[in-house]
Amino acid sequence: MIVEQRERFEREYGCTEREWRGWMPSATGGHECTDDAPQALSVRIGAGHLRLQWQVLPPRAIALLRLPRLAVRFAFEGVPLDERVAFLRRFDLHLQRGGG
Repeated sequence: MIVEQRERFEREYGCTEREWRGWMPSATGGHECTDDAPQALSVRIGAGHLRLQWQVLPPRAIALLRLPRLAVRFAFEGVPLDERVAFLRRFDLHLQRGGG
């Protein structure tokens, strides 16, 4: 798995906003989280923080199937690269979904 190393980037997730919010306490690994706005969350990471902002997108349609989607912006401030990478590895593993 390749972990994003930039301080600011965007990703798309296949989930509802309710699912996303439900996953955040575990996905952030016990870091202090604060709701900043209706669709934003700040995560304290060491001396810095990560601001997550999301927007509900129209569902992805595949034949008769409709999949929910969220566009999520990540913005790290004051978090060194090694701490960003460690945080995102855990975050990504927690949000990884599989089928089969």
